[in-house]
Amino acid sequence: METKIKNSKNLFFYDSEHNKTQIILCHTSRPLLYYKNSLKYRLDGEYTKIPTYNISKSGKIIENFESNYHSDFFGVKEIDQSSIVICLENLGWLRYNTFNNKYVNWIGDIYKGEVYQKRWRDKTFWSNYPDKQLKACAQLIVELCSKHGIPLELVGHNVKIDGVISFSGITTRSNYSEYWTDLSPSFNFEKLKKYINEENTLQQKNSR
Repeated sequence: METKIKNSKNLFFYDSEHNKTQIILCHTSRPLLYYKNSLKYRLDGEYTKIPTYNISKSGKIIENFESNYHSDFFGVKEIDQSSIVICLENLGWLRYNTFNNKYVNWIGDIYKGEVYQKRWRDKTFWSNYPDKQLKACAQLIVELCSKHGIPLELVGHNVKIDGVISFSGITTRSNYSEYWTDLSPSFNFEKLKKYINEENTLQQKNSR
């Protein structure tokens, strides 16, 4: 029987272990500090949609709970139990404010980084995913795939896929539904593949 636990970070997860077949990449849509606070205090501290990991824009990996366990991140038990969710710090889609000539996200947070422009899912402007973040993501993916026996297979795009729930490997939240915009068009899947291959080669050498 699953037991819902609140850890020392004031975050909920379930302590039952399940076979992990998928890593799902998504993003915060807010600066990481604000996102972390929303996980702790939303719904009067009873929020249960917690990602397994966060990765900051600078490449810092933050474990919210052990990868053997799960939360209600998707709200679909079959997906939540079999997946590990990595949530990247990224503001997501942006809008241009003509009054102050600045880009802001959906909640009004000002974005000062590089802006990627591509029309996709009714949005045009997107915040970027820095190289340090991609490299940290690749490192974490290789470690988790090795630990849980998940194939190092990457869907490699952000388009909705029918039956993606049965895929074993690395997916994105936008592969599940056309209503999600993460990962966004600014995400460089080719770079991630390259960094995964490099990290996997390095870890194999170090394990000999």
